[in-house]
Amino acid sequence: MTFHKVCVLSDIPDGGVAGVEVGGTPVALVRKDGEVFALHDVCSHAEVRLSEGEVYDDTLECWLHGSCFDIRSGKPTGPPATRPVPVYRVKVEGDDVLVALGADTAQDQES
Repeated sequence: MTFHKVCVLSDIPDGGVAGVEVGGTPVALVRKDGEVFALHDVCSHAEVRLSEGEVYDDTLECWLHGSCFDIRSGKPTGPPATRPVPVYRVKVEGDDVLVALGADTAQDQES
């Protein structure tokens, strides 16, 4: 599994979200309580950028219709979205944030 440096920690506001691209794949990075999570940056319901939304508790809310996705699993927490978004592995090395693109499960995520 190859990790790619995508940004530094200060690029992601604490309690917020930042959008990056890894080899043309859009990735939403969420920073919460000292951890960083990576989700596919396209809403499974409306196909807009999730990184333009807001973080509430442990969910990322799509700005268009309000679909919320669990930041650890990518699963929708309620309608209108019914399909999850992929989550990706994250490593933080010093100040560098690295992401591996293979879809993964939250249980294997490193922060």
